[in-house]
Amino acid sequence: MKTALIVFQFIVSIALIAVVLMQSSKGEGLGSIGGGAQLFFPKNKGLDEFLSKVTSIVAVFFLLSSILLTIFA
Repeated sequence: MKTALIVFQFIVSIALIAVVLMQSSKGEGLGSIGGGAQLFFPKNKGLDEFLSKVTSIVAVFFLLSSILLTIFA
């Protein structure tokens, strides 16, 4: 049981990292130095909303698996 939970948490953590990295940045950061690139290259809002929901779901799975590992360890 413990080994299965560790493997599950490892897979969920890799998925969480991947989903967060696929999201576009919310702030300008250093991009504000060069000008307003957002005016010329609009973001795809549908994909950003989908990735935000997936991030929330994967984060909940990570939280639950962490709690279960704490209980069963």
